Amino acid sequence: MVQVFAQQKDTLTVVANDASLSVNQITKEPYDPLAPSRAAFYSAVIPGLGQVYNEKYWKIPVIYAGIGASIYFYTTNREDYTRYRDAYKRRLAGYTDDEFQGIANETLIRAQRTSKRNMDVSLAVAVGFYLLNIVDANVDAHLKQYSISDDLSLNPEVDYNPFQESTNYGMRLTYKLN
Repeated sequence: MVQVFAQQKDTLTVVANDASLSVNQITKEPYDPLAPSRAAFYSAVIPGLGQVYNEKYWKIPVIYAGIGASIYFYTTNREDYTRYRDAYKRRLAGYTDDEFQGIANETLIRAQRTSKRNMDVSLAVAVGFYLLNIVDANVDAHLKQYSISDDLSLNPEVDYNPFQESTNYGMRLTYKLN
């Protein structure tokens, strides 16, 4: 007797699906309305602490690199400004033995102004990074609590205007508050 089989018998066993969740089993994190202001306060006290609070650790080196580089350039430009100013003051007092021999007084004045401007820009950038740190912590805490639900929808519809015998074009976004 010859038997021919087109396929083998299925050896998989059927297991009951226990992975389904009921609506009562799903837990939501409670909404904390003070979280954005708390994150901003933490970042204002210690730069980067708001990012730690929001668990965005990768932003901390960016903040400290920006503030640190700005402070470095501020101190470097302040030292240059002081050197140019002191040399110019010594020349006005009649001394000619400064480190900038062969450079005209007008050039020292220009270098002094440039260093002062760069010093001011560096300070503004450092303050900008500090403020950006606070704003970032606040916005990130707001976005962390943003709800993405099925209630948000965009339903285009055509509205006919019988008085003008034409179609009205427009868009409406409906947001339901709980």
